[in-house]
Amino acid sequence: MSVPDRLSAELLRAELGDVTIGSEIVVLPVAESTNDVVCELAKDSRAEGLVVFAEHQTAGRGQRGNVWQSAPSKGLSFSILLQPAIDLPDSGRLTTWAAQTVAFVIGRICDVIATVKPPNDVYIDRRKVAGVLVEMRALPRAPHFAVLGIGVNVNQSPNDFPGDLRAKAISLAIATGRSVDRQGLAVALLRELDRTYVTKFAKVTY
Repeated sequence: MSVPDRLSAELLRAELGDVTIGSEIVVLPVAESTNDVVCELAKDSRAEGLVVFAEHQTAGRGQRGNVWQSAPSKGLSFSILLQPAIDLPDSGRLTTWAAQTVAFVIGRICDVIATVKPPNDVYIDRRKVAGVLVEMRALPRAPHFAVLGIGVNVNQSPNDFPGDLRAKAISLAIATGRSVDRQGLAVALLRELDRTYVTKFAKVTY
């Protein structure tokens, strides 16, 4: 299975146009955790909608402290800075929204049946293809914010997964039998996340 070209922050921005989610995009060659990178950038008052991708994520996190495995340049690993109009205890609403949106886009782009396994996983054929992690944070004398982390298995082959995960994990390439354009999938995910976020969670300004 061939591997698509590396992600381009410039091309992603150009294709997205006028959006909140994706208003600023950073693509890193490697990061321990894109959630951690976004948390650090948030301290510098970065704007809502900042997205950080990592071609290789070495210490990605899932729910309950699980590790998100990430083969270099074969999946999508990214995090988004959000300032949703919800209270801190309501972060579960963000998790549900994000997982449902990821499943919808995967199904539409790849013509597969993708379902959400609550609260945060997306499955194809009873194997995990994507996951989301929402972390709410509070800053001194500043509004709280959320970091939405998303991981999608895109072009991995079975050998890209550790032996104990091969029966439990799947990629879009395995499910469809063909390579998937990561750049195009990233654009589709960000567009749909932006469209639905604005209607559900964005703060109203006058």
